[in-house]
Amino acid sequence: MSVHTTAKRITVPQLRAYKNQKKIVSLTSYTAPFARVLDEYLDMILIGDSTAMVGYNMENTLAITLEQMAAHARAVVRSTQNVCVVVDMPFGSYQESPEQAFRNAAFLLKESGADAVKYEGGTPLATTTRFLVDRGIPVLAHIGLMPQYLNTMGGFKAQGMSDEAAEIIYQDALAQEQAGAFAVVIEGTAEPLARRITQALSIPTIGIGASPECDGQILVAEDIFNLTPNRIPKFARQFSDVQAAIREGVQAYANEVREGTFPTLDHCFGVKKK
Repeated sequence: MSVHTTAKRITVPQLRAYKNQKKIVSLTSYTAPFARVLDEYLDMILIGDSTAMVGYNMENTLAITLEQMAAHARAVVRSTQNVCVVVDMPFGSYQESPEQAFRNAAFLLKESGADAVKYEGGTPLATTTRFLVDRGIPVLAHIGLMPQYLNTMGGFKAQGMSDEAAEIIYQDALAQEQAGAFAVVIEGTAEPLARRITQALSIPTIGIGASPECDGQILVAEDIFNLTPNRIPKFARQFSDVQAAIREGVQAYANEVREGTFPTLDHCFGVKKK
């Protein structure tokens, strides 16, 4: 007889039930040390393909691989107990067909233990969302500014600024909800559009440069901790200067090593105490 224990980790259905009940608090993470700290305070951690830029100093998100995403997701899952863990599907791993998307999404979940996948795309990817959800893979949709589409969008530009463009994104949101996505990330869109989508959907919206009215918010952790080399995006704010703390610690360590005050015998083995 098998014994089942109650999972403490926030589940996908629980996140979906946050709609109109409580705000979803989310950040990105891709390493164990960060994930351990974030686990205490968040509802969801996303292993974002932004890992390419903040973790590997790549120019954009396009070059990171499925295997790299799986490895980072595995580190985050192993280091957390409470949050729902979602992993991004990288560029080229899902666009070809629903079958391709299923194979790669199944690989990510099996390799990492994550709870769900996220990918970019609205109406054209709705069929893929339905295909995955019907086969047991929860999908977090992503519409609006989609970094993997930077070449067709002409860069990282706010979306939905005209009535025509806004209507396309609005329909993207409706299509993904109907296809079975449990929530929708809205990135870099006109605020009235994000508010309209949030009011229209029965599933949560998670904003990043969208609207305060969204059902939750997500940011790249490095942006809010002053760990990115460039100016942080308009939609982010520095909540803590972790870089300054690291610099202070590294400087103190370097000074003591050069001065010969570290290590002392207290930090050595086989030393007889007097």
